Amino acid sequence: MEIKDIHSLFLKCNSVSIDTRKIENNSMFVAIKGERFDANTFAKEALEKGASYVIIDNADYFISEQTILVEDSLTTLQELAKYHRDYLKLPIIALTGSNGKTTTKELINVVLSKKYNVKATLGNLNNHIGVPLTLLSFTSNTEIGIVEMGANHQKEIEFLCNIAQPDFGYITNFGKAHLEGFGGFEGVIKGKSEMYTYLSQHKKIVFVNLDDAIQVEKTHGIERYTFGQKTADTNVIIDAVKADPFVSIKTQGTEIKSHLIGIYNANNINAAVTIGTYFKVELDVIKEAIEDYVPENNRSQMLKKNSNEIILDAYNANPSSMTVALENFMQLELPKKIAILGDMFELGNESLAEHKSIVELASKDQNTQFYFIGKDFYANKTQQENFYFFENFEDLSKELTEHKIENATLLIKGSRGMALERSLEFLP
Repeated sequence: MEIKDIHSLFLKCNSVSIDTRKIENNSMFVAIKGERFDANTFAKEALEKGASYVIIDNADYFISEQTILVEDSLTTLQELAKYHRDYLKLPIIALTGSNGKTTTKELINVVLSKKYNVKATLGNLNNHIGVPLTLLSFTSNTEIGIVEMGANHQKEIEFLCNIAQPDFGYITNFGKAHLEGFGGFEGVIKGKSEMYTYLSQHKKIVFVNLDDAIQVEKTHGIERYTFGQKTADTNVIIDAVKADPFVSIKTQGTEIKSHLIGIYNANNINAAVTIGTYFKVELDVIKEAIEDYVPENNRSQMLKKNSNEIILDAYNANPSSMTVALENFMQLELPKKIAILGDMFELGNESLAEHKSIVELASKDQNTQFYFIGKDFYANKTQQENFYFFENFEDLSKELTEHKIENATLLIKGSRGMALERSLEFLP
């Protein structure tokens, strides 16, 4: 069956799914092989749960005319998403970057949703499976699509751009993330810039932070819509930025206050303001949207638990995001501060050196207690009065159980695999 025919069947369905636990009535189920399972084995179950069609790539699981046998289910999902994107012809904004992708996506979404019917990537469904699922969630009622793209190796952003075919692009920053897969920091720049290459080749538009020299260099010769604190050739001028601890920015005489922690979130707000301005959302409406947005999912959340104030930023971490979060926390003038920091993953041969750099940064602050958790931080164990090193989370949990933390402000940050939000259970 050709893609156009599969697409015709898809249009009769309410949704698409790759997980039988989330099957909706009148949906299309795509059976994708994983490392630990073969979803072809769930084809019958998907139909029993209400799927109208199932796409399989193993003839052994063919059931009826509701079964669509293809050569490769994942490739079909991707081709179907690309065909659907061509079919809808709606403007699509793509964004990637080392830090702040999801927060920026959410901010852009709330701003543009004030004026348009907007659909955006759910959660962090931003890879070779997530991007197609995002595109297939767009309908004829969608006026603007926002597609987040993640990557941990070369050519991945290029691949995702060829599926999503964005009309606009924004890269939050180039940081020290996924160094192992990209082959170092220069590899990160090269890999993320594949979005710029696509937009340049197709004569599309990029949103650019003019205060970032790398971004300016990489977008030379591409049509740009810009923001920054510089005044020359800047479309949206940012007059002021501050964080105490919540971030606020000022543009065109209007102050916008957010519920985001840390000065490093300022550019995420600036990008949302800029993109909203480009799409002719009024500034007072942009202000309302950003000021109403409250982060969740362990991303720069401000929580209160009894006597403790907690900055929970435990969704993920890399050397760049860890550095800015730590620098922001260190400059806060508070009576009792504790930083609970977990290992950063996917750094390859540079991992020990990058963890050492974070420990060295922390050593400049004598007013904060630092709890370092994980084997790479532990390998950089240093004798300092305000330093505590734990090889694993279990050792940390014992410490938190035996020595209760009270009347403190805490920063909790680490890679997703560390799951440091668990430490909340051990705070009184």
